[in-house]
Amino acid sequence: MTTEQVEEKVRETLHAVVLDRVQAPDDLVEKVLRRRSRRRFSQAAGAVVAVAAITMGAVSGFGGGGAAGPDRPVLPAASPEGWEPWQIDAPGASERGCLVDGSALYCSGPKYDAAKFDANTGEQLWAVKVNREGGGIDHPFAVRDGVVYAYRNHTAEKQPNGDYAGGTDLMAVDADTGDVLWAVEMPQDDRSDQAAMLIDGAVLANTPSLRTMSALDPLTGKEKWRHTWDKGTVCQRTVLSDVPHLVCMQDVEKPDGADVFRLDPATGSAEKVTALPGRQELIGTSKDRMVLIGAAKDAAGKDLRLTTISGSGERVSHPYRIEGELAGSDIVGDRLISVSWQGEASAYSLTTGKTLWTGPVGVKMPDKDTMTGLASPVVSEREGAVYFFSPAGELSALDLRTGQRAWHTVVETGKPGPGFVDSPQLLLYENMLVARNGSKIVSFSPPIDG
Repeated sequence: MTTEQVEEKVRETLHAVVLDRVQAPDDLVEKVLRRRSRRRFSQAAGAVVAVAAITMGAVSGFGGGGAAGPDRPVLPAASPEGWEPWQIDAPGASERGCLVDGSALYCSGPKYDAAKFDANTGEQLWAVKVNREGGGIDHPFAVRDGVVYAYRNHTAEKQPNGDYAGGTDLMAVDADTGDVLWAVEMPQDDRSDQAAMLIDGAVLANTPSLRTMSALDPLTGKEKWRHTWDKGTVCQRTVLSDVPHLVCMQDVEKPDGADVFRLDPATGSAEKVTALPGRQELIGTSKDRMVLIGAAKDAAGKDLRLTTISGSGERVSHPYRIEGELAGSDIVGDRLISVSWQGEASAYSLTTGKTLWTGPVGVKMPDKDTMTGLASPVVSEREGAVYFFSPAGELSALDLRTGQRAWHTVVETGKPGPGFVDSPQLLLYENMLVARNGSKIVSFSPPIDG
């Protein structure tokens, strides 16, 4: 059974699960598939590790207004004009996550597929209601030229058996008014980072079939061109400098290699850029480079190989050694920042292939058997710090150059709500931090050295 068939069968099974007449929530489907996706590479490499993004996370409800601990004095960072510290509770509008764009914050939750907030004050400006239940782990993923791009359930109509038909729409929303401009049906409930993305002059979306990417007009949703790959092939997608790229392999457990293609953003015509041996997993981008990880010759699965490929086709590979049991990793600028379940954080240079530092992450790690993880690390180049936030409310700042702890504080986030709880989220609004945990959002100034 191929990867696509397995994932579709998982979706069908979980959507059909009924416990005490309660249908399995939509977010359970994507959570299970997300976890499966995180493990797919490690299984192919023979490793008990997964190199995947730590779910974006955040905080809410600062006790003491977000003051730092005794390690460091509290001094205000330079704030945007008109900004004041704020905290809101937005039930139904923020639990699925948020995106910062300019002076706006775009979020989603079980009642609203998209909601706009003023990033200076926290005031809610508009919201787009969901079709039926608003389960999921997605949120608005991009904003450009006054248009917000997000996902919603395809239909609100009940089937003869009383259930709702599944399906996902990609939708475009006017950033000023909240009016839905257009919606296009997706072939499955995939709302991951690779389901849709912005390219030069279009929105690249996985539609109308599982093996097709289409360029859609950003104002009308009309198809400009489409690119389809062969049956039995699986292609990962990314964008470098507004140009779409594909990383394609045989859809088998041990593919012989991966081919990298560049698609013309105006026509969709494909040009082969390079080829790599074995299975390759796309783990992110760094400026004008995609970052891939593949297995090295190590039965234990600890020795891997990181490869960066630029938009011009330049390819650089470095060895990468996994220490400890990996909880997750993220590409942040020129660094791969990872965290182990033992609480060790590391920064690895994508340019030199050297580990820059390793040290305590500064917060208590959550139970690895839970669905909730740390917030994705946030880097402030201005402050020279990388921030880590835990579901328990601990917030730490490590020196970006050395990994030494700069400061630490405990954040009062309250008890998690009932049901499945996704990871918290931490974002940057210029120099300010915006933190979300469930329905609560808070914006505050990080402490800095005097």
